[in-house]
Amino acid sequence: MRLPSLRTAFIFSGSLVLVLWAANPRQPYLYALRRIEAPLLVMLALGVLIAATRLMRTGTDRSVWRQSSIAAALVAMLLGIGHDEAFRRQRQTVLGGSEALRAVGRHFVVGYRSFEETAALASRGLIGGIYLSRDFARTRSAQRIRAEVLALQTLREKAGLPPLIVAADQEGGEVAHLSPPLEPLPPLASLADSAEDLDERAFAYGTTQGSSLAALGVNLNLGPVADLRPNHRRALLDTHTLLHRRAISEAPERVTRVAAGYSRGLREEGVTATFKHFPGLARTRADTHHFAATLDTHMDTLAASDWKPFREAGASGAAIMLAHVTLAAIDASRPASLSRPVVQELLRQQWHFDGLLITDDLNMGAVFRRGVCRSATEALAAGVDLVLISYDADQFYPAIKCAAAAYAAGHLNRDELKESRRRISVTAEWPMARHAERS
Repeated sequence: MRLPSLRTAFIFSGSLVLVLWAANPRQPYLYALRRIEAPLLVMLALGVLIAATRLMRTGTDRSVWRQSSIAAALVAMLLGIGHDEAFRRQRQTVLGGSEALRAVGRHFVVGYRSFEETAALASRGLIGGIYLSRDFARTRSAQRIRAEVLALQTLREKAGLPPLIVAADQEGGEVAHLSPPLEPLPPLASLADSAEDLDERAFAYGTTQGSSLAALGVNLNLGPVADLRPNHRRALLDTHTLLHRRAISEAPERVTRVAAGYSRGLREEGVTATFKHFPGLARTRADTHHFAATLDTHMDTLAASDWKPFREAGASGAAIMLAHVTLAAIDASRPASLSRPVVQELLRQQWHFDGLLITDDLNMGAVFRRGVCRSATEALAAGVDLVLISYDADQFYPAIKCAAAAYAAGHLNRDELKESRRRISVTAEWPMARHAERS
């Protein structure tokens, strides 16, 4: 076979890229293109098709390369149109709200993009909570956020459904996704510089932040970071975890005191804290936003250091976020966020933790490559209370469909789901109970 010319090789390579893209659309990495993804794909495929056809018509080269480029461009166009239509049908099926979809929907927290979309899901009982993202907050005032959250909670009440979990990621410091409109606060690490009045200062910080979050209708804050500060240098490809800047301290006792005091402060204002990221990220080098990570440290070492803050979560009324990190000593085949041995044997049975368990975002590379469909089902089968799909909310639709199918087939423990819904309701209803107590 004769080698293609440079121009032909360029066109052929472009057609292959388009086929790969069309075969795997709606990826979180391409979320910025989501609204124009399908038409852009079709337009680019059409451009490749026209370019390859024109070269064929010149009569100078009718090679298999150009023929293949035409075929690949056609395949990309058809795949792009087909996947887009399949997603539309999938979304409509979910909005139809079967019994199985409603049964598992209570266990999903989904990124809030628009009131109309969220209202449709919330009023049908297809979600258990919403996540207020940084992009969401940038386009709204505090008053508007409060009004929209209140409107959603009113819809739930009218439909005879429990209140929504309203989650935010307001750690303080550089991770403060609701600032603006909320006033930014320094990182919790700033409290750990001195042991003097540490518990009181952490509590005061929590009440201050909790008051502003509660004013927006938030009842679950995805903080504090209870991981220890790493003693190694930041990994070159760590673009999002950034524990060196987010962790409170390298000392387990100080992390425990700050996290516990902060949690009690939030709770005073009707907001539940979330200790993250269990089983701990301090001893891993990989950024789980992109890569799989394994924690192979001996359990006794972890219990004596990294896990001390997390053991305090239950006593302070906090939830725990499960990281997409494989805890090798307990379950070498799945990340902790999807692991039944970690959830049931370690946390529920050994630790007697009866608080809320929530996964880290399923859009993260460490689990997304397993398939969001598979990961959501495995998380619920493990006994996790809430599955978080925040960054790319479109992934919710295939995830809930798979979870509903597993539920209908009897692959999810219904007694555990019932108990899980109790924990969810307690967390969601706590602010209302707290405010009623005060009035």
